[in-house]
Amino acid sequence: MSEDLVRVYTGSIVEATYLKEMLLENGIGCILRDTLNESLMAGWGSGSPENSVVLLVETSLSEEAEKLIGQYFDFT
Repeated sequence: MSEDLVRVYTGSIVEATYLKEMLLENGIGCILRDTLNESLMAGWGSGSPENSVVLLVETSLSEEAEKLIGQYFDFT
């Protein structure tokens, strides 16, 4: 049975890739969705590189994911 997904980050591919690895290292599975690349492959460019990637986690894991992401941004 699959759970609903929640967006925990929107931003650049570079930062999202780092955050994805950080979440995975902490036992939080996630999905990285590159909406800019998807739109380019479909034949149109929608969005910008600064906010083209969405990071999704299961609803039950969203609080822990948001906490870890918040800690990351507190240090940067």
